[in-house]
Parts: sequence; C-alpha cells; structure tokens
Amino acid sequence: MKFPVLFGSIFSQIKGQHWWLGILLWIALVAPAQASVILRIAIERNVNQVKVGSSTAAVIKDGTGRTLGQLPAMSAFYAQAVAGGVALDKWQSGLFWIEPTGKGFVYIGDRWYRGRTLVVPTDKGLTAVNWVDTEEYLYSVIGGEMDSRWPQEALKAQAIAARTYALYEREKQRSNPIFDLGDTPDRWQIYKGVSSESPGTYAAVDATAGQVLTYNNKIILSVFHACSGGHTENVEDVWQSKEPYLRAVQDYDQNIKECNWVRSFSPGEISSMISGVGNVKDMIPEERSPFQSVKALRIIGDRGTKVLKGEQVRTALRLKSTRFNVSKGADGSFILQGLGFGHGIGMSQWGAYNLARQGANHLQILGHYYQGVALTPIKAK
Repeated sequence: MKFPVLFGSIFSQIKGQHWWLGILLWIALVAPAQASVILRIAIERNVNQVKVGSSTAAVIKDGTGRTLGQLPAMSAFYAQAVAGGVALDKWQSGLFWIEPTGKGFVYIGDRWYRGRTLVVPTDKGLTAVNWVDTEEYLYSVIGGEMDSRWPQEALKAQAIAARTYALYEREKQRSNPIFDLGDTPDRWQIYKGVSSESPGTYAAVDATAGQVLTYNNKIILSVFHACSGGHTENVEDVWQSKEPYLRAVQDYDQNIKECNWVRSFSPGEISSMISGVGNVKDMIPEERSPFQSVKALRIIGDRGTKVLKGEQVRTALRLKSTRFNVSKGADGSFILQGLGFGHGIGMSQWGAYNLARQGANHLQILGHYYQGVALTPIKAK
C-alpha cells in the first residue's frame, strides 16, 4: 500500500508572510520500502565502434549470460560492429555484457559510469547502453542539471523531479527493446557518469530515495527548465498536450542574468535556418500566451511565408526561450530581446534555487511548480 503526500498551492493572504508558508500539505507516512529500478541509458547510439573498459577486472558475457572471459582492469578496448553482431578483443558475439567485479565502474566512450554495459548491434551500427540503478543514475544527473553547491532543498526538488521524469520515460519506452533514455538534455536529462557526482548530489538523492510525483496514481511528466523569466507557462501553450498538473505559475527567477538575453539576426541568417522563405523581410509574432511567450511566429520572405508554432519557434531559431519581442536594427537586422531559458513548463531550476535560498523546502518548491500532485514511493515493475 502506498501513502502519498499530497501537495496543494494555496497562497497565504496574511500580510508580511512569504507565500510558501501558506502552502497546504496533506502529509501522511511514506512507505519506507524502496524498490530498486534499473534504467537503461543509451550512451553511444548507432556508431561503428565504441571504446569500453572497466576500473576493475570485468566479466564478459554473451546474450545467453554465458561467461566468455575477462577484460583486465584499466584497459581500453574497442567494440566494433561486424556481420552478425559485435567484435570485442578476441571475442565475437551477437551482443556483449561488460560487468565490473567488486565496486568497479565501466568506461563508455570517454566517461566512467556506475552499473554495467550492454553493447548491442543496431541497424546503423552499435549502441552502448549503461544499465544502472535509478538512485545511482541520479547521483550524476543532479550534478549535471544543477550546480551541486546550490541549497540542498533545491537539489532535493531536482532529485525528485529527475527521478520522476526518468521513470515516466522508462514507462513510455517499454516498447523499446534497447534503452529507456539517452544522456543529453535535448530530449532527456544530462547524464555525465561519475564525473558530475559530489557529496551534495549524494545527500539530495539519498534524502529523497524512491520518491516520485504522481497525479491520479500515475507518474507525471515532471519536466523542468533553467528559468522562465518571471512566470511559467501552461503546457498547452507550448506543446500539444494538456497535463492538468503543468499549470502556469508565478516564478522567482527574474534576477538571473542568464534569463535575460538578446539575439540579433541578419535576414540571411534567418533564411539559412528557415527553408522556403528566401530573403527574410519581416518577423511578426502572431499569437502569444497569456504570459507573453510567442505561440506563433510568422516569417515573411521574398519567396514565401512560414509560420513557426510552439516549441518550433525556439528550436528552429536556436533561441533560449519563446518569450521575446522583435525589433529591427538600423542595418536591417532583427533584434530579439527575451526572457527565460528553456521551454518554460514545470519547475524553473533558478526559481527553485531562489525559493530555497528564501527558506522554502523541497516539498513546497515541488508543490508550487507541479499542481495537485502527490509524493509516492516507487514500485518496481
């Protein structure tokens, strides 16, 4: 049986109080038992060869689990794609497991990782997957996503959000026979292996071990971003979805210099990014969210017009955010002055930092950015 901790976001009306003192939490005991969940993280995908190794002697196994031999400690080897599977040192098999002895780390590409390595052939070469316990994965992710010197309450909030996101993706990727997540922030979370671990990340992960956010007993899409520039967005104003817990809320990151930006584009630069419009004559924000992020941007050229919508506005022009104004420079350039860094949905990391510095705890931070969710112990599936 699970005993959730429910979050509400009720703002205090008492003059002089900080808002988070008015957040109402329905707190019950959280079941102490923690399920161990293994994640499959693709480190190298569709490559011709990948460098692998182990800090201790590593056992090499084939796809049936049969031991083929050992790799010596602290030695690099290249796994290569060959007809019928993978070649590694003196062995050839349909796939290889590399399992370090003792408490060793594995080496994949150019980094050290906890757990073990699976090297498997794909249609386009090889994919190297790090099989790692969720909590050990998070030791690294928290240090990649946040500065480990930040307040512990911000790091704890990040730990729960990152754990929730990873398990949400794991569930979504059940049809993928090879991996659950990648290691990059464009779609997943920043995962650099042991290099981004620290005492601060260990403490935050251990203090929140096994805890995830749920809504109606389902793990939520706990997305986060660097900063929103003063107000987060409703999810439907950015993506084509409408999760009830991803609601726009006041943010606390306006004082962060990384969240205030200016980009200047020549007409030619925009033309090179947006095909089919020719020489760009004008850029017009056609639709905005209630909090002034651009939902639709019309780009007018001498050969055609294109309308970018939602996240496409940010990704096509490689912008920090979609909250910006457009003006023209004297030289004909387009000047975009903006706020925020990222998609603006869910938790603002800089907002969490500021709230933690002002005394908010990690539950209050999470309850602010993810509306109506519950804190629930994970269950292995």
